[in-house]
Amino acid sequence: MRFAVSYSTPFFGVDPDRLIGYAQHAERCGFEAIYLPEHIALYPGATVGPMEITPTVPFADPLDALGFVAAATERILLGTAVLLLPYHHPVVLAKRLATIDVLSKGRMRLLTVGLGTLPGEARAVGVDFTSRGRRADEAIDVLRLLLWSGDAEGVSFDGEFFRFDNLCSYPKPVGGEPLPIHVGGSSRAAARRAGARGDGYFPGGLLGPAERADQLAIAHAAAEAAGRDPGAFEYTRWGSIDMPVERVQGLADQGVTRIVVSASTGDPERARDELSAFAERFDLANARK
Repeated sequence: MRFAVSYSTPFFGVDPDRLIGYAQHAERCGFEAIYLPEHIALYPGATVGPMEITPTVPFADPLDALGFVAAATERILLGTAVLLLPYHHPVVLAKRLATIDVLSKGRMRLLTVGLGTLPGEARAVGVDFTSRGRRADEAIDVLRLLLWSGDAEGVSFDGEFFRFDNLCSYPKPVGGEPLPIHVGGSSRAAARRAGARGDGYFPGGLLGPAERADQLAIAHAAAEAAGRDPGAFEYTRWGSIDMPVERVQGLADQGVTRIVVSASTGDPERARDELSAFAERFDLANARK
């Protein structure tokens, strides 16, 4: 089992010292990665399920913030949970992600993408909300199969949303291989997308045990149908900072390979204490050796 932390800029704020302090402490504790969320734009009345999002809460750009974190850390991997893929042009996104990966010496390795749930956010960036699933599928293909894998001859693409001819995109990610792409979401469509196109699945928190098991089976079946190895598929889940060892073992029995937790408090000192206590409970410092 691997363990990562999440830094929620709406909850913790965008103070640079707090962000860096949190990331550096997580790295010292032995956490594998740090994840940041994304919303590009909010508006009054925006809701996710039954919860209304206060439109003035700060969502820092996750890739800019992760580049900032990378410059102040040495080992911790960089992740998004989730990057709203339909709202990014994949040609630009490929360049940004590869640049972060190169400058961080190969640490932009836990990109998790989702569709977004706010129709007004889609309208703000000129994207048809109803087509965002197809747009995301095409964007994954552009990122993985073409721009990160293409050579000096260039690559071409003629899809529903993206078209280009003989295009080159350099630098490539470290090692010359496409970056892993994980898929987030809480639907069966997200599970199918994860299996068919992703390297892992990171579902949301509001699912029952039976539905979680069904979705993981759907993801594995989709991976196998696409000629991919379900055994190499990663399964990430949210956890709580106070979760006991027995709960982690239960998640491992369900096939979970990574757990992401967050401090429960915005107070920097207390947050560090919570991360330290979690790391000690699971002996993360020695587990990373």
